[in-house]
Amino acid sequence: MNEMAPGKFGMGAPVRRKEDSALITGHGRYTDDIRPDGALRAYVLRSSMAHARIRIGDLDEARNAEGVAMVLVAADIPDLGMMPNKASVKQPDGSAPVVPPRPVLVVDTVRHVGEPIAFIVADTINNAKSAAELIEIDYDPLDAVVDTADALSPDAALVWPDRGSNLAYTAEMGDAEATRAAFDTAHHVTRIEIVNNRLVCNYMEPRSCIGEFDATSGRYTLTAGTQGGHGMRDVIAGDILGIDAKDLRVITPDVGGGFGTKNFVYPEYPLALVAAKRLGKPVKWVCERTEHFVADAHGRDNLAVAEVAMDAEGRFLAMRVDLIAAMGAYLHQYGPFIPYLGLTMSTGLYDIPALHAVLKGVYTHTVPTDAYRGAGRPEAAYLLERLVDKAAAEMDLSPAEIRRRNFVPTDALPYTTPTGRMYDTGEFAAHMDTALAAADWDGFEARAGASAAAGKYRGIGMATYVEACAFAGSEEATVELGLDGSLTLLIGTQSNGQGHATAYGQIIAEQFGVDLDKVTMIQGDTDRVRRGGGTGGSRSIPIGLPSVLEASKTLVKKIKDLAADKLETGVEDLELMDGSVRVVGTDRAVTLAEIAAGAPEPIAAREAVKQAEATYPNGTHICEVEIDPDTGDTRLVDYAIVDDFGVTVNPLLLAGQVHGGVVQAIGQALMEHTVYDADGQLISASFLDYQMPRAADIPDIRFETRNVPSTTNALGIKGAGEAGTIGACPAVMNAVNDALRRGAGVAQIDMPATPSRVWEAIAAARS
Repeated sequence: MNEMAPGKFGMGAPVRRKEDSALITGHGRYTDDIRPDGALRAYVLRSSMAHARIRIGDLDEARNAEGVAMVLVAADIPDLGMMPNKASVKQPDGSAPVVPPRPVLVVDTVRHVGEPIAFIVADTINNAKSAAELIEIDYDPLDAVVDTADALSPDAALVWPDRGSNLAYTAEMGDAEATRAAFDTAHHVTRIEIVNNRLVCNYMEPRSCIGEFDATSGRYTLTAGTQGGHGMRDVIAGDILGIDAKDLRVITPDVGGGFGTKNFVYPEYPLALVAAKRLGKPVKWVCERTEHFVADAHGRDNLAVAEVAMDAEGRFLAMRVDLIAAMGAYLHQYGPFIPYLGLTMSTGLYDIPALHAVLKGVYTHTVPTDAYRGAGRPEAAYLLERLVDKAAAEMDLSPAEIRRRNFVPTDALPYTTPTGRMYDTGEFAAHMDTALAAADWDGFEARAGASAAAGKYRGIGMATYVEACAFAGSEEATVELGLDGSLTLLIGTQSNGQGHATAYGQIIAEQFGVDLDKVTMIQGDTDRVRRGGGTGGSRSIPIGLPSVLEASKTLVKKIKDLAADKLETGVEDLELMDGSVRVVGTDRAVTLAEIAAGAPEPIAAREAVKQAEATYPNGTHICEVEIDPDTGDTRLVDYAIVDDFGVTVNPLLLAGQVHGGVVQAIGQALMEHTVYDADGQLISASFLDYQMPRAADIPDIRFETRNVPSTTNALGIKGAGEAGTIGACPAVMNAVNDALRRGAGVAQIDMPATPSRVWEAIAAARS
C-alpha cells in the first residue's frame, strides 16, 4: 500500500540518525569509558569445569596479594538472594516448573564452564587477575551432559540429581484430539526433524558495570549497558540485594548492541554493588570477549520434529510439533518462556485449523539460554518454513503455490490462530507475489543452468513469516520545554543502537516546528525517568512513539494556550514554526524560549498510550545461493525482502534494522556454531573458532515494504526490530537445501551449513 509522501520530519521522513556523528567519531560514551575517581577493578574467577564438586582453598594469600582490596566467595555474601527466574510456563497439570537455586557465586557444585566462583577487587585489573591465580580450587569431577539430544537419555548425567531427570518442565498447547483426528483422515503427512543451533550473542560491546555506594544517602548506583534500567533495578534490588528499589539508581550510557542478552541481570552487577559498599569506593568490572562466550546467556539450541497433515490438494489440515529446548544448567531470567512464546507462532501465516505442540525444556551442563533477537519466534518460523518447503516437494507443488493455497485469506482477517494469536491485518499472498517479482523467481532456471555449466550448484529459497511483537502495554513519555526553547523527551525505552533519539525526535520536531537538533532524548537513568519497560520484543517504537506523539500534542496545546494570552488571539489562529508560535498569516509571534521564561512553572506534558494486543509484522524473504561442490563454500548471490510493517516511521532506520537482522540470521545459517566437547568444555570460545559474518559474506539486500496498517497500534505501526532475523534463516537454508538437492541429491542439511558440512553432505550423497 502506498504511504503519503513525508515532510522534512514526522512520520515516514528519511531522517539521518542524529546519534551517528558522536558514535562514529569516537565520542560515544559507553560504560567502559566512564572512570570514576578512585575506582577499583574487579575480576571474576570462573569454573574451568562443567560439572564438579568444589572446595575453595585458603584465601589469605590472594587477599594479601599486591593491590588486592577484597576477595568475595559465596560464604562472604550469605544475605544475597538467588539469581531469579522471572518468566515461567504452566505445565499440563497446572503447576509451575521448580526453579533450582542459582547463587550469585557458586557454593559447592559447578554446573557449567564459566560459572562464577570468586570476585576479586584490586587497584588494577592485572593485580586482580594475579590474585585469582593464587586461589586454589579443588575440583572433584562429575559426569556431564552437553548435547540437547542426549539430555533425556536414561544414562545421561544429571544436572540436578534430586530431580531424577534432566527434564526441567513440560508444556503443551493446542487441541490434541482435533489434531489426531485430522491426521487420521489426511491424504498425506510430511515430517521434518531439524536442529536450531546454539548461538553466542556477540554484541560489539561486551558487558561491563560500575558499582557505587553513597554512605550519606544509603543509595547504590549501578552504571551498566542494559536494555532497560527500571527492570534491572527492580530485580537487583528486590530479588538479590533485598532493598527498596528507590535505593538503587541504574544509569545506562551508550550501549553497543543488546539483542535480548543485555536485558538480564548477571552476577557481576550485584557483586560490584556489594563490593562498592564494603570498600567505600567505586568498583568497575569489564567483561572480556572470551568471558562473554562462557558467562552470558546463549540463544536458540532447539531440537524439533514437526508434521503437517494435508488433503489431496496440499491444503493444511493440522500440525504437530515436538520441541526439546535446552535451558542450560539453570532456568535463566526468562529462559523457560522463550520456546513457549515461539510455539504460539507455530502455524505462521497459514490457515491450519488444528495444532498440538509439546515442549520439553531440558537441563544440560552448559551456559543457560534465554532471549536472543526474536526470542522463540525465529525458531518457530524456521521449523515451519522448512516443513512447508518439504511438503511442497512431496506434493509436487512449487514453494509459492503451496503457500498461496494455505495463506490465511485477507477476507478472513482478523483471524485467530489455534494458539490464540489474533492477526488483525495483512495481505500475505500480495507481499509474496511482490517478492517473487523482485527476485525474478521465474528466471531462476536459466541462472541455475549457467551455474551448472560453471560447475556450481545454484538454489533458491523463500520464507514467509509472521511474528508477534510490541506486546500489550504502554510506555510513558514526558516532553519538556526548556528555557532556551529546546525540547527534552524522557522515556523508559533503551536504545542499543536502533536510533531512538532520531525516531522519537523527528515526531517531536514536526509537532513543534523545530529542527531535530533542538530535541534531546533522556533514557537510561532511573532517577530522571519515572518508569520504563525497556527495549525488547520490537516494542520501543510501536509502544513508545504513540505516547511521544500524544505528549507532544498535549504540550503543544499548553504552549498555544500560553501564547494566545501573550498574542491576544485565539488558539485556533496559532501555528508553531521555526521555534516560535505565530499568528497564521502575520509576523506576530512569540518564541518558545519566551513562553518558557514567562511561565510560572516548568512546562511539560506526560502521556502513556495503552495498547491492548500485540502487533503482527509479516513478510517474504527470498534468497539465492551458489555452492562450490569442490569446497562446500556457499555464496549468497541475491536477497530480496518485501515486508509489511504497518507504517514506516523512518525508512533509513527501518532498512538498517532489517539489514542487521538478516546478517545475524545469515551468521546462524551458514557459520555460527557453538560447540562443546563431551566434558562440557566450550571449544568454540573465541573468534578463532566461532565465525561471525563479515561484509564480504553479505549480498546486496533489496528491501521494500508493502504495508497494511495495524489496527491494534495507535499509529498503525507493527514493529521491525526482529523481523530480519525471523525471515532470513529459513530463506537461506531453503535455498541451500534446494541447491544441494538439485546438484547432488542431498536430502537435508541443518544449520550451520558451513563449508565443511556442505562438502561432507555432498560427498556422502555422491557415495
